Amino acid sequence: MLWVALAVPFLAHADITGNPRVIDGDTIEIAGERVRLHGIDAPEKAQTCETKKGKPWECGTAATRALLALVARQSLTCKGDSRDKYGRLIAICYVGRADINEQMVLQGWALAYRKYGKDYVRAEYAAKDLSEGIWKGEFVPPWDWRRGKRLSDSRAKSEPAAQCCKKCRKGKACGNSCISRRYTCRKPPGCACNAQ
Repeated sequence: MLWVALAVPFLAHADITGNPRVIDGDTIEIAGERVRLHGIDAPEKAQTCETKKGKPWECGTAATRALLALVARQSLTCKGDSRDKYGRLIAICYVGRADINEQMVLQGWALAYRKYGKDYVRAEYAAKDLSEGIWKGEFVPPWDWRRGKRLSDSRAKSEPAAQCCKKCRKGKACGNSCISRRYTCRKPPGCACNAQ
């Protein structure tokens, strides 16, 4: 029993080298070992984003293809010493000296996963400033997308006028109705809107 207790910490530490199979934008597999790229979070395979003009596009698939292009036919070395709840090795992976995790963020195909580290925050700012990858349009961060948030949810909150049930031309909006401008509204915001 003591041997098992002593061996468990060593099972997480690994330097894996080999040709990867890309699973998605932040997960690969080398020689049967699943590796989750440390410090980044890429759009999920089924995730869609929108262009600045509101046209949906498959950014999760694009992130997977971007990682595939970065590692295509090249040997990777992944260095990590912990595992996630799915048993995947959490690692930083390299092609030569190039940090693949950082490259995914710099190219705009992944976000810095601040919950687990701040290693790639500067790379994220650079990608955002240059409108690279998913920064070319609108997207939901992958961690929110996995919890069910979608672009339509955030747009509904930021565009209440589109859901206006009553336009107040003479008075002002108060809850779901209109009142005189002289009165103070004591109702929570509703679907009534002020005419412009």
